[in-house]
Amino acid sequence: MKIALINENSQAAKNELIFNALKKVAEPLGHEVFNYGMYGAEDPNSLTYVQNGILAAVLLNSGAADFVVTGCGTGEGAMLACNSFPKVLCGHIQSPLDAYLFTQVNDGNCVALPFAENFGWGGELKLEYIFEKLFSAPGGGGYPPERVVPEQRNKKILDAVKEITHTDMVTILDKLDRELVKGALSGEGVERYFFVNCKDEAIASKVKEILA
Repeated sequence: MKIALINENSQAAKNELIFNALKKVAEPLGHEVFNYGMYGAEDPNSLTYVQNGILAAVLLNSGAADFVVTGCGTGEGAMLACNSFPKVLCGHIQSPLDAYLFTQVNDGNCVALPFAENFGWGGELKLEYIFEKLFSAPGGGGYPPERVVPEQRNKKILDAVKEITHTDMVTILDKLDRELVKGALSGEGVERYFFVNCKDEAIASKVKEILA
């Protein structure tokens, strides 16, 4: 699985710490981790949590990533932004238990973490424990066992609802403010990783057009 990390401006200084915790857990499990920035507080390509949502949606809809880890100070803004888009199912994760239940019950493809709220001494350990519960087992396994079938059925129903209530990603990128989108897609990580991993030619072409 390809896992993308995206940080917004208020928590950009923690990017290296978060990336290292994510790699430490995910890579031994056979996953690839890609850091889309921001790469620190001084990164010239500043992202808001709204732009995190745009970038997360582009990565997931194009197949350039299978899962996105993002967040902000509280995680709430990033979660709301991500869930504004098609084919993005983002959970607000504050604990390892949240992480396990989200991946097993909801089988989402994106998480938003609070990187400021309740993030202090031992913060990197908390991240590692969360990532362990996120990625140690395939998603959608269900919990508890007697709820597996209805949970899997409800996930399919929600996916079908989002297909109706959301339009396609290329149309969305066309209609959004061009400078907002360009800012979301102008980072070094997009240039380095996106086009190599993208599986949707229409989205790739639209991203190239926006960045031109």
